Amino acid sequence: MKSLRKGGEVSQDPPPYHVLHKLPPGDSPYVRAKHVQLVEKDPEAAIVLFWKAINAGDRVDSALKDMAIVMKQQDRAEEAIEAIMSFRDRCSKQAQESLDNVLIDLYKKCGRMEEQIELLKRKLRMIYQGEAFNGKLTKTARSHGRKFQVTIKKETSRILGNLGWAYMQQGNNVAAEVVYRKAQIIDPDANKACNLCLCLIRQARYAEAQSVLDEVLQGKLSGSDDDKSKTRAGELLQELKTCQPIDLSSNHSLGLNIEDAFLEGLDQLVKHWTPLRSRRLPIFEEISPYRDQLAC
Repeated sequence: MKSLRKGGEVSQDPPPYHVLHKLPPGDSPYVRAKHVQLVEKDPEAAIVLFWKAINAGDRVDSALKDMAIVMKQQDRAEEAIEAIMSFRDRCSKQAQESLDNVLIDLYKKCGRMEEQIELLKRKLRMIYQGEAFNGKLTKTARSHGRKFQVTIKKETSRILGNLGWAYMQQGNNVAAEVVYRKAQIIDPDANKACNLCLCLIRQARYAEAQSVLDEVLQGKLSGSDDDKSKTRAGELLQELKTCQPIDLSSNHSLGLNIEDAFLEGLDQLVKHWTPLRSRRLPIFEEISPYRDQLAC
């Protein structure tokens, strides 16, 4: 708001306290928890207050999600997983997708790869069935207080990228390669290219790895100019320089472990990606008879 000073000068009043500190308005258990988290910067005390907000039924969607994130920051990821699994039934249907995203990060932090993979598969099934984004092509997401648009194609590529990383942690580099290649066709970027390069290095396919890495080094992909991508690309380049060709017949990598129906669905997806005509993407109509058998 504007106010008049002596002499007729106009001054701008400072923003309200809750706006200044990016707090929700009011005085409730959840608001007090956010104040302790963001202003007093006492995460352990904030966790206690988030629990009180959940038990009081005050903004349970936000309280559970925020508490789990703070727990993860405090190296209490296992407790955060237990909290979400125990109390997500108190949250709205609209909050479930956000809680799944938090769970994926928590499973990754705890090294619980099987559960992470299963949840990623479930999110892919939601896209297949037209349930993600409420059947729309885009959704509004929020990060660090800023809103931005996410497309269903970008979300699918992101999920596939996470799935590829989970397979890499299991040592299944063949499956990871397949998933990363599909993700790159849908929405290519430097980070996934570096991961694909590493998959190929681990399979002793150095020429292919170099070809993938060259796209990053030459700045052809989104994110190639990021400092983190440049550093990682440089590290992979040095690793490639030290690699020697080996006999691939002795390379006993894990099998694909991806059902044909899923791979066929991804192939069709990248060939025929079109807007939603109904609640499902046309490609997912083709693979939906296999949706209960999809496994990656």
